[in-house]
Amino acid sequence: MALLLPRRPLKAMFIHQNFPGQYAHLAPALAQRQGVRVWALGEKTGYAAPGVQYVPYGAPRGAGEQTHRYLRSLEASTRRGQHLANALVKLRDQGVRPDIIVCHPGWGEGLFLKDVFPQARTLFYWEFYYNSTGQDLGFDPAQAVGLDDAARVRLLNATQLVSLQAADWGVSPTRWQWSRYPDWARRRISCLHEGVDTDRCAPNPAAVFRTPEGREFRRGDEVISYVARNLEPYRGFPSFLRALVRLQRERPGLHAVVVGGNEISYGKKPEGAESWKAKMLAELEGQLDLSRIHFTGRVAHDALHDLFRVTRAHVYLTYPFVLSWSMLEAMACGALVVGSATPPVQEVIEDGRNGLLVPFFDPDRLARTVAEVLARPEQHAGLAAAGRADIIARYDLRRHCLPRQLDLVEKLAAGGEPEPEQEAAVPARLPGRSTLD
Repeated sequence: MALLLPRRPLKAMFIHQNFPGQYAHLAPALAQRQGVRVWALGEKTGYAAPGVQYVPYGAPRGAGEQTHRYLRSLEASTRRGQHLANALVKLRDQGVRPDIIVCHPGWGEGLFLKDVFPQARTLFYWEFYYNSTGQDLGFDPAQAVGLDDAARVRLLNATQLVSLQAADWGVSPTRWQWSRYPDWARRRISCLHEGVDTDRCAPNPAAVFRTPEGREFRRGDEVISYVARNLEPYRGFPSFLRALVRLQRERPGLHAVVVGGNEISYGKKPEGAESWKAKMLAELEGQLDLSRIHFTGRVAHDALHDLFRVTRAHVYLTYPFVLSWSMLEAMACGALVVGSATPPVQEVIEDGRNGLLVPFFDPDRLARTVAEVLARPEQHAGLAAAGRADIIARYDLRRHCLPRQLDLVEKLAAGGEPEPEQEAAVPARLPGRSTLD
């Protein structure tokens, strides 16, 4: 799709703690437009893309051990924001003057941008606003939520609340994530996903996925998949392993590929175990055939796509939280997703039309649903096809999301603003535990 050239020279700056993050496509695409100059800043070294001048700013100091635990996130964010601001001052002294700064402010990098570049327009990525009810906190009925938890979560928003003051506009990737923000903030936030490359993430009947131990899986093999950055409760890992007990018993030829690390991305470390994987394997000792479960750790992106191309069913479970790229990419690759009936999964998957939904806390229901898919693959093929069609229609990178992002950056840099999102489209605030009728 041909992209319109900007009406005037444009100087843009991108900032993300783990650059490129959500800007992997937007920053290089903007840099290729005529008359545009792009700088990018991140903590680490090693990034390179045509037309993007990358400046690593190095790791800042974190919060002090004696800091009140409610304030540690704010202190760490303040230190990062100050550290970045000092790096920006050096760029300013070298003559850098961006028209627009595109930033993920979640770690504090958006705090002081207006103090260094007061004339620059700012576009921030609003990923998740914390609340003590209706989201991840208290979603697990076994998790007691007291005043201490509610107070800590309230202060987790401190960095965002200060950063909102410095934002001219913002984007959130899903309607549900957008709806978590206060109503006064939503008026200046567009719902715009970073996009899925559906040309790269596409079905391939000849795909082969190889496990670290050398086992190969191809399309037609009885294999299911589970993927998360780390194996933990926020992404339903305990429910998945518990479901495997019944699945292995009913499907003696089934293999499961489990992708993810053993660290903690969200939530807490398990008591009495080094990782959630270790805890769950201890709980289910003697009930699982580990020779048919392939724990791969993290894998290369291309290999992940091959897994999505060969899997009979991809299981994606999540608390009401940030939606993972992996679920959308799995659907784009032609995988049938069995997801949890939680937001924002429900924003993408309609049960029985483009995928299947199950209650998050019901491993038996999950096992029965996956077993039905495995037993009657021909009856479920249409769901996978509809899933890919919906990703193309709603989240395609080059035909939909990226052109909108480029237009938004250009419009803001020129002093304009988009139309606010319609409040009538805000999803209802849901109870902590989501179930199916």
